[in-house]
Amino acid sequence: MKLAILFSCIFGFFLATHSQANTLTDLPYGEAKEQKLDVYLPAKSLNSPILFMVHGGAWRIGDKQNRSVVKAKVQRWVKQGWVFVSINYRMLPKTDPYRQAGDVAKALAYVQAHSAEWGADPGKLVVMGHSAGAHLVSLVLTDAALYDAEAMKQIQGGILLDSAALDITKIMSEKHPRLYDRAFGKDPVYWRKNSAIEHLHSKVKPMLAVCSTQRDNSCAQASAFVKKARTLRVEAQQLDVDLSHTQINANLGNDSHYTENIEEFIRSLDPRFKDFLAPATQ
Repeated sequence: MKLAILFSCIFGFFLATHSQANTLTDLPYGEAKEQKLDVYLPAKSLNSPILFMVHGGAWRIGDKQNRSVVKAKVQRWVKQGWVFVSINYRMLPKTDPYRQAGDVAKALAYVQAHSAEWGADPGKLVVMGHSAGAHLVSLVLTDAALYDAEAMKQIQGGILLDSAALDITKIMSEKHPRLYDRAFGKDPVYWRKNSAIEHLHSKVKPMLAVCSTQRDNSCAQASAFVKKARTLRVEAQQLDVDLSHTQINANLGNDSHYTENIEEFIRSLDPRFKDFLAPATQ
């Protein structure tokens, strides 16, 4: 009986440690306690592409390990050989959105510097964010003041999951939820600083703006952003989906036409991605 119990304990310990062996948690990319990231590694990583994820939460709440942020994405893409990175960042009320975008840029630089340690290729990097996280990603990918131009060359593209906050000036100039007041205050100069649409330029990487048709302003914001990007010859696409704001994040990675559309965009960014994605359906 004692041997059976001992064996059970050892086996349970093995399962617990083995299940965590491919996840590196709470790696610090800065000095603040919130500046941490998790890295999910495939069973075998050799020149793996990287999917870099920024959670949402009204610039005030949220966490890199939330089920809706991680579960379906890891299950689909890490199994196909991707390295998946999910980050935390400083939030309101102590840290304003523009400095939060600075945290995202800092985390990206860390990932690029350490990717070889994980068997990943920093030149096969896709950046994704949801809600407030999508707003922060949009700033990093458009505002040249936030990110080094040489490092930006390694990023292949960005995916904005239901931001609805690509033009802060427009939001603040109309009737809007109070959460925007808490994030962006009353200064029009600061509104423009946080508006990705104001920072668009011809060298911006390809972007996909996903929006929920179940929300009032999300697709309108996405449409205006994509339209202006295209006038600058930026490769930009809009994907309207009949999913809720939460579902757009949580369902991504599940077998669905929606997930296949996201993969189609990723496949279009670089031919090297096709070996790490399920074959496109006809």
